[in-house]
Amino acid sequence: MEQDIQKKLEEQDAKLDAIFTSVEKTRKYFLVIIWITVALVVLPAIGLIFALPSFIDTYTISLEGLL
Repeated sequence: MEQDIQKKLEEQDAKLDAIFTSVEKTRKYFLVIIWITVALVVLPAIGLIFALPSFIDTYTISLEGLL
């Protein structure tokens, strides 16, 4: 009886280790996805905030030359 309990505890410990490993891999995967999202979406949007006024100014100046 005591050996059965010890065996079950060892099996549960092995399963918990496997779950922990899986969760850590998933956490790292989501972290990479977040960084890629920031790099490909948020940073260009911030860049547009600074670049767009310059483009609009250049465009309006060129239109004034045509009139």
